[in-house]
Amino acid sequence: MVKTKRIYDAASPADGRRVLVDRLWPRGLTKEAAAIDEWKKDIAPSDELRKWFAHDPAKWNEFRSRYRKELQEKKEALTELRREAKKGTLTLLYAAHDQEHNNAVVLKELIE
Repeated sequence: MVKTKRIYDAASPADGRRVLVDRLWPRGLTKEAAAIDEWKKDIAPSDELRKWFAHDPAKWNEFRSRYRKELQEKKEALTELRREAKKGTLTLLYAAHDQEHNNAVVLKELIE
């Protein structure tokens, strides 16, 4: 099972394995408070794509397309996340305010 969750929301045992999938560390959050099992910043969107998107919902479809293209070069990392999801609950953590338009949503789609 794959879930997405905002990193600022409280950790829960129901989260299973918690993996941060953002390139930048979340502002104002200590590593202890984040309670992550792993930080996979290399699977996050490139800085160029992240800055272009700027969490603008109007750019969502194009962002998804461009990000999926970037992820074609990261098949090993995706395979690893799929393995983790088969073992149990995998929660992809992100810092964005928008719960529907962020890179974790795209990753979840690809993993499932």
